[in-house]
Amino acid sequence: MAQGRAIWLANCERCHGYGVAGAPIPMTPADWKPRLEQDQATLYRHAIEGFFGPRYTMMPPRGGNAQLSDAEVKAAVDYMTGLARHYINQQEQTK
Repeated sequence: MAQGRAIWLANCERCHGYGVAGAPIPMTPADWKPRLEQDQATLYRHAIEGFFGPRYTMMPPRGGNAQLSDAEVKAAVDYMTGLARHYINQQEQTK
């Protein structure tokens, strides 16, 4: 988890931390509930290969850092989805 967090902070947070260009923010449950309905392999593929989303948004391959290995991208995805699940669970417990 520590590796995923470090990769996320260095490469992903600049968009996913602030919702730049429609990037889903892990701390915002509404952004992630529909994404987490997909399997993890789909989320990995979108992060590794890039993805054109709704409303003309685009996730660049490897978050724009071609130097990241598949394993590093997957670690960042695991961190981000874990964070999203945490905030979704927290929201559901306060209902």
